[in-house]
Amino acid sequence: MSYLVPTEFVTKMVDAGEAKIYMSTRDALIRAFMAGAILALAAVFAVTITVQTGSPIIGAILFPVGFSILYLMGFDLLTGVFVLTPLAWLDKRPGVTISRILRHWGVVFTGNLLGALTVAVLMAIVFTYGFSKQPDAVGEAIAGIGHARTLGYKEHGAGGMLTIFIRGVLCNWMVSLGVVGAMISTTVSGKVIAMWMPIMLFFAMGFEHSIVNMFLFPSALIMGGDFSIMDYVIWNELPVVIGNLVGGLSLTGLTLYTTHVRTAPQRAL
Repeated sequence: MSYLVPTEFVTKMVDAGEAKIYMSTRDALIRAFMAGAILALAAVFAVTITVQTGSPIIGAILFPVGFSILYLMGFDLLTGVFVLTPLAWLDKRPGVTISRILRHWGVVFTGNLLGALTVAVLMAIVFTYGFSKQPDAVGEAIAGIGHARTLGYKEHGAGGMLTIFIRGVLCNWMVSLGVVGAMISTTVSGKVIAMWMPIMLFFAMGFEHSIVNMFLFPSALIMGGDFSIMDYVIWNELPVVIGNLVGGLSLTGLTLYTTHVRTAPQRAL
């Protein structure tokens, strides 16, 4: 069959988490770099479509093409690693320790950031014709996103911080469902469809994804965005990373693992 039942694909989740922990640093870094770069290009694509059509929903519908490509190529996003690697520890897989998990997270974070920054520089060159003119319409739209999602939250103080954290939680709830959804099917078309739905939802709802933001905000800063690096770190990236971790692990990873691997005893009829 082209469909796996939950007990089968959740076991695959644990196996995938264990495999990532044992991956070499070089391989993890390269795969993370490519994932960050491809997702950044997908973000450019979605913003471009939105500017051209004037319809954000069309950009959201098409954005998942980047996630599908990077997943099918076997590249890794920090948001997916947040969900899978702790399950290998919970399952008591040999050699999987908290310190090794944290180290792997650090490598993937670094790779994702470097990939996203590389595309930010390349696309800034494209948007400004080698920094010889003001950004085009797409570049201006990205700069606007950078302002709204840093200083826009800052204006609301604690309420803004809570909002961005919740948006990060909800984002990786959906994104991690996309990661898991690809494990449900054994066909390329089935994987893409299962990934497409939750990724489209997160983008259309304006939730906060730490890796997408690694591109959007540095790109805006390069093109003269009116916020600082510290605004970006404190009022976006840091709370979003924490929210992504909490959302993906608690709402997807643990719920599936505890109900399909470590199930409770069946109640007698």
